Amino acid sequence: MSLLTRDNPGETHLMMGNEAIVRGALEAGISVAAGYPGTPSSEIIETLAKISDEIYTEWSVNEKVALEVAAAGSFAGLRSLAVMKQPGVNVAADFLMHLALSGVRGGMVIVAADDPGALSSVNEGETRLYAKLMEMPMLEPGNFQEAREMTRWAFELSENLHMPVLVRTVTRLSHASGRVTLGKLPTPSRKAFYKFNGEMLDPMEGPIMTPPVEFKHNSQQKKLDRAAALFEESPFNTYTGPDAPELLIITTSICNLYSKEGVSNLGLEDRVGVLKLGTTWPLPAKPVLDRLTKTRNVLFVEEVQPFIEEAVKVLAAGASLDLSSLTFYGKYSRHIPMTGEMNPERVTSALSAILRLEPGPEGQGYPATETALPSIPPREISFCPGCPHRASFFSINTVLQLDNRRGFTCGDIGCYSMGMLPGGFSTLKTLHSMGSGSGLASGFGKLDKFGMDQPVVAVCGDSTFFHSAIPPLVNAIHNRSSFTLVVLDNSGTAMTGFQPHPGLPVDTKGDQAPPIDIEQVCRAMGAETRTCDPFDLAATQKQLLEFINDHGRVKVLVLKQACALSPEKRHTRQFEVTVDPDRCIGESCGCNRICTRVFACPGLIWDAENNRAVINEILCAGCGVCASVCPQNAIQRKELP
Repeated sequence: MSLLTRDNPGETHLMMGNEAIVRGALEAGISVAAGYPGTPSSEIIETLAKISDEIYTEWSVNEKVALEVAAAGSFAGLRSLAVMKQPGVNVAADFLMHLALSGVRGGMVIVAADDPGALSSVNEGETRLYAKLMEMPMLEPGNFQEAREMTRWAFELSENLHMPVLVRTVTRLSHASGRVTLGKLPTPSRKAFYKFNGEMLDPMEGPIMTPPVEFKHNSQQKKLDRAAALFEESPFNTYTGPDAPELLIITTSICNLYSKEGVSNLGLEDRVGVLKLGTTWPLPAKPVLDRLTKTRNVLFVEEVQPFIEEAVKVLAAGASLDLSSLTFYGKYSRHIPMTGEMNPERVTSALSAILRLEPGPEGQGYPATETALPSIPPREISFCPGCPHRASFFSINTVLQLDNRRGFTCGDIGCYSMGMLPGGFSTLKTLHSMGSGSGLASGFGKLDKFGMDQPVVAVCGDSTFFHSAIPPLVNAIHNRSSFTLVVLDNSGTAMTGFQPHPGLPVDTKGDQAPPIDIEQVCRAMGAETRTCDPFDLAATQKQLLEFINDHGRVKVLVLKQACALSPEKRHTRQFEVTVDPDRCIGESCGCNRICTRVFACPGLIWDAENNRAVINEILCAGCGVCASVCPQNAIQRKELP
């Protein structure tokens, strides 16, 4: 039995933030959970799928569909959960705008995991602004215990207001661990039934829809007023420090822990107070105004945008406070950076500057980053040993250079985003959101009427294909665009932990499910389609060269080879790879060390002393592709039984 399913209220366990969210959802009695994999949110759906057969869990094709699946559960009277990372909220936003207006029935919570500093993302955009835009309540856990308690309460709040509730977490809360005391697990009734025969405007028994907008919007505003009243007395808004502090910190989420640590580092407990807001939209006016009247200096500590800072300033201006007696510090004063993650050191630095303290050693007891860096050997960001994407990009880059018409490749989000870097041969020339590579290629492929004759290639992963590449592919085929889509099929959502997608024969729980064949889908839509093994460089390059010279239509090349780190391939090798020292002539070779300088698999090492390449037997994954790269046949491969 998982500790997450232990029905022993009062027990305390060490939990990761995402596990605490799962426990809170279990204590709330959820029945439906859907999401799309995205760090730092992925463990929530994964964990629910592993520990409970009573809950329907699903990795949906994208976040919008995940939100719709969860909403269906809510409409049928069940408590439901939708999970995604911050760019996924952008994908779900179309339906979310309608859902916030139409309302829900069974408690429905949306967990949005933001990634300040873009540690595993291409942007650090945040979801808090959506709560204001969509006019729905938002909660932000400030520690691991609150992650459990707040998630559980969010379902009650949702049912009280008949609105979806947004719970925002961040990377350092989702992936760090802390002490969590368990609450009681319920035995919920899981009978689903959708009522739709009531009056048109009956929110609980009539059809669920967004129009008529005036009626619905007025109702939504009243619900927000009720939320604001509940937030005034919420126990999730806490204050620690002197009654009349010299400086008041207003903070939220994981920045609560950073703030308290910064205050402790400098010994300022008697001078600085910390107001932690857990209910951040609508802003709880009473506790905020109460604290503003008892201080003269306010520091806002938050990630990433000045969301709380702006809201508090608006509140203060509208409350007839004497603003001349208040000095605000935060992102606009540049005491808190406008981008990136917060940490205790940044809070310590801000406090030292505002209170004019002598700054102590950097980090106040933490090792300074600058001192640690020189001891770390430099290494170019690169694909893993045996990664099929390295072989795929090597072929794409080689073919486009040989073609010599200045062709280019439009990229997408995933491991293969590294195709924009030298480790991916700088192959990608555009990189935006999931599916945008195909969408941009669809547009580029219609510019021949303006004299553009460059070959256009787009890449996407197998999971991304189902997530958001199918609509632009349909668009391109219908509008007779001309480009080649390369689907990098590595048999799973590799970047986030090998979660399954519709192209695989298993579902979220690992049970058998009918796979959707990518090649057949593309062919059925009217695209000429082929499948190759990217490790076969010659066949891949021949097919790709044929496709980019076939102007006037959409072609799809599926490069199918499982990720070297996938469960099916981990710790296995197809080939034993060696270097013949007599054949390897190193820098004297006409290729000028193409194996280690250009192809640059981490499993290949340049032995400068002996002027030859060698195989790192620990790192080598045994894919054997490097043998095809070496012009002297010095790298040799022997198939293993």
